[in-house]
Amino acid sequence: MPSIPHDLAAFLVEAKRRTYAGLDDDATTSTPLLAGSKQLEHRAPPYAYRDIYFGMGFFVGQETVARDDRVIWSMSYSGGVRADIADRDTFLAIYKFLRQALLGVSVAEPYRGPRLLEQDGMVYRNEVEGSLDRFHGVEAIARHDGAPLYDLRYSGGLLR
Repeated sequence: MPSIPHDLAAFLVEAKRRTYAGLDDDATTSTPLLAGSKQLEHRAPPYAYRDIYFGMGFFVGQETVARDDRVIWSMSYSGGVRADIADRDTFLAIYKFLRQALLGVSVAEPYRGPRLLEQDGMVYRNEVEGSLDRFHGVEAIARHDGAPLYDLRYSGGLLR
């Protein structure tokens, strides 16, 4: 089994905070590799982070980290806002709250957001199993009364 580079988790936290979580789609590259996708990138040699995803209400994507131009880590994800949520203001509020949660990504668990965040009448929960070399998890956002608003599943690890 490959060993986890000592600085990989810190790089992931920095990359996530400097792309979607911190800048929303302002971090999007103007010419994505895949037509119709959103592509966000962050570089801090020897590492390069890339997040490519499709969709908005329901989306599917993949994050990769390359070290010296060789992809060493990846995470795939899919999810989104519940299909019955059609109100634009609610939709935007959910994604604003999600970005706040994702800013809480930690070196201990550098996948999505914290285990729990409550604010603005919403609750974010993130349940993850495994470690940076192989993991999977589920994140969800609900109203304080428990009504579900959003969910996402993710998995990934070190490539070998």
